[in-house]
Amino acid sequence: MKNRSLVSINDFSREEMLHVLDVAEEFEHNPNQRLLEGKVVGSLFFEPSTRTRLSFETAINRLGGRVVGFSDSASSSTTKGESLKDTIQMVSRYADLIVMRHPLEGSARYASEQSLVPVINAGDGANQHPTQTMLDLYSIRKTQGTLDNLNIFLVGDLKYGRTVHSLLMAMSHFNPTFHFVSPEELRMPREYKLFLEEHGIPYYEHGELTDIIDDADIIYMTRVQKERFSDPMEYERVKNAYVLKKDMLENTKENMRVLHPLPRVNEIHPDVDSSPKAYYFDQARNGVFARMALIAVVMGYR
Repeated sequence: MKNRSLVSINDFSREEMLHVLDVAEEFEHNPNQRLLEGKVVGSLFFEPSTRTRLSFETAINRLGGRVVGFSDSASSSTTKGESLKDTIQMVSRYADLIVMRHPLEGSARYASEQSLVPVINAGDGANQHPTQTMLDLYSIRKTQGTLDNLNIFLVGDLKYGRTVHSLLMAMSHFNPTFHFVSPEELRMPREYKLFLEEHGIPYYEHGELTDIIDDADIIYMTRVQKERFSDPMEYERVKNAYVLKKDMLENTKENMRVLHPLPRVNEIHPDVDSSPKAYYFDQARNGVFARMALIAVVMGYR
């Protein structure tokens, strides 16, 4: 993996993913390691982010590196008309690694082709979010003791949700059964269902969030993303399609855990927070260790 960009979760084999998870576990036990001493990381966030940006910056600081960059395209030279190519060409001459989030699908792949240093995709439009996927895998393995043969429920925005797209691709290595719960307008795109069919991975589609979740090992909730809708009326129709409440978890498996990439809006009621099955805040914490591991692996230190 050394000096290879991480653009898509498909850039990892099963063995490489498991290696990253093992490194993340190592960092959780011993988080302050100065592997990036003397290194500079360019943090280029062309759209708003809280958890991803801050967890990356925390990971870089814990590894002893320094961060340069911006957290909003309004504070970059793109407001002057600078192209993405020129921005990447310039920053890759300043930094040893680039972490980039961008609203356009395919932008991370393009940036990796223009950069002189490795690029880590921190989310490109509705396409992929591979670093979120690695922390999701770490959270799933940590809570379930395995990644194999699990019953995974993906709920909410399955059309525009890059986190569920990446998670689906990653979990395909581990013989899952998927349940897709979404309104008609936000169903899992056909290309992902074709991928599952080609690989013999079972999936089921549901329109309602009912006691079907009693069979879940993982319930992965997502918010309906207003920023992905070009039609405001379509957003209004589906924004509160599903709300998970604590009483709905009464008959679920004892070891079942509720995940969410955050931020949440209305899709998880606050009363779920007191349930031992709520794991989304610990999931966010795991992001630091997973991103430390990804950086260390990409830079060739692990």
